[in-house]
Amino acid sequence: MKKSFIFISLLLALCYSLLVLHHGFVDAADADSSVHLSLPSDQPYRTGYHFQPPQNWMNDPNGPMYYKGVYHFFYQYNPNGPLFGDIMIWGHSVSYDLVNWIHIDPAIYPTDPADINSCFSGSATFLPGYKPVMLYTGLDTEKRQVQNLAVPKNLSDPFLREWVKHKANPIMTTPEGVKADDFRDPSTAWLGYDGKWRVLVGSKKNDLGVAYLYQSKDFVKWERFDYPLMSMMETSTWECPDFFPVSVSSTNGLDTSGVINPGVKHVVKVGFNGIDWYTIGTLSERDNYVPENGLKGNSLDMRYDYGKFYASKSFYDNAKQRRVLWGWISEADAQEDDVARGWSGLQAVPRSVWLDRNGKQLVQWPVEEIEKLRENEVKFSNKELEGGSLFEVEGITASQADVKISFKLSNLEEAEELDPSWTDPQLLCSEMGVSSKGKYGPFGLLALASDDLTEQTAIFFRVFSSHGKYVVLMCSDQRRSSISNNVEKTTYGTFVDIDPKHEEISLRSLIDHSIIESFGAEGKSCITARVYPRLAINKDAHLYTFNYGSESVMISELNAWSMKNAHMIVDETLSSAA
Repeated sequence: MKKSFIFISLLLALCYSLLVLHHGFVDAADADSSVHLSLPSDQPYRTGYHFQPPQNWMNDPNGPMYYKGVYHFFYQYNPNGPLFGDIMIWGHSVSYDLVNWIHIDPAIYPTDPADINSCFSGSATFLPGYKPVMLYTGLDTEKRQVQNLAVPKNLSDPFLREWVKHKANPIMTTPEGVKADDFRDPSTAWLGYDGKWRVLVGSKKNDLGVAYLYQSKDFVKWERFDYPLMSMMETSTWECPDFFPVSVSSTNGLDTSGVINPGVKHVVKVGFNGIDWYTIGTLSERDNYVPENGLKGNSLDMRYDYGKFYASKSFYDNAKQRRVLWGWISEADAQEDDVARGWSGLQAVPRSVWLDRNGKQLVQWPVEEIEKLRENEVKFSNKELEGGSLFEVEGITASQADVKISFKLSNLEEAEELDPSWTDPQLLCSEMGVSSKGKYGPFGLLALASDDLTEQTAIFFRVFSSHGKYVVLMCSDQRRSSISNNVEKTTYGTFVDIDPKHEEISLRSLIDHSIIESFGAEGKSCITARVYPRLAINKDAHLYTFNYGSESVMISELNAWSMKNAHMIVDETLSSAA
């Protein structure tokens, strides 16, 4: 069996290489001449290295996993057009490195009474014997949301092309008192202390948002607990719940099952109001979850991302002992623009996730594989930015780049005092935008900027003093991101848990034509933005670092790279070759 697996893996790798050659892909600077699914000349907003299907609508990530040397990514997909459709299915793509992807045939689509009106979001679980299974939401003949089970038809196929639905579907139906369309998105399951499986399903009952907890001996017959794992009054329906352990002492990821001990905490994530909120807490052997930080649904609650990032799903990558997070990034322009382009939605770059050493929050960082796309590095260090200064970062492709910068501040006793009423960081960023000058800040990056700065997206920091300590505000200001008035131009913001007196303030931004993912303080705070410049596109985009505050700041180090295109191949040859 092992020799057979090795042979199949080598064959698939060979087929992948042949596909790359067949489609004209080269891993060098003439990528523009290759037959690439991204970046046609009349599509300036299509991304170069973020995951997108060739066309049509995409939203929630579903059931990501690593199986027999292959990464699998499933996603909500409308096969009929670029808007959310009446019938949704599971798209399916595979990769060896989480960067370059092969789009293969859809995995799960409506065929049975339990899902005939759509196959909605769900998650992957590995049963004993390394057997992957999927739990997913179906819309049945009466358009009720029910939970279903599917298994691979052929476990020897690393690409898991075909899935078979269980004859017992639906295996979970809407609880009493819950509306037919308020019961969805089962999580990855885990084994409890008693050897029974547990799973979460998002829901809402009256005004109570809930993550219902179910248990099963055989993964087919499920029984709902009398109490939810978590709940909260006055919210919309809870969606896409996620549950996973994190190590207190290591950045390594952990499998979902079998880890209840003092060296482990647990994360519960739920989505509502278009935001992914998370808590960190402890789980007892009796299935009582106690969050340390609580959940109030306000600006001070913890989020994966303080910008456009939703319906996220994580998985344990046993190949590299890490937890990897995917998140859907929706559009911020008009539907007619989506129709004209023929596509809508993309995925954030996969992120590694671990518990910060303070134990109070998660840290997120782009998976290391994305760095293989870097080229043409530009770097400098120890450059002083005087108050009111602007400096262009030249020598890279500013429309498709990876930028890391660290700022060092001195004389912090001059920092402005933080008004006690300034508790909402997003509101504060809106009121104190990039054009509002303070003492320490705004300073940061101007990305996707036009030559005359008519268009620019500013990612920046401000530093305040408060009761003898310092408060760092991180903002992403889209108000001048496009001369078009037909796009959303939200300003996002969050406070960053960092002490600028003893630590440098770092920023990493992944820039990719219409998306900017920004990671502050080595991933303690993340803000993702969608932007649609009309002037600052392709070779006409510029990148600047700036300091508009009155006090000088020091760039201790800056590294910037152009980013090559990731390979996105539509697979017909490989489906028959392997």
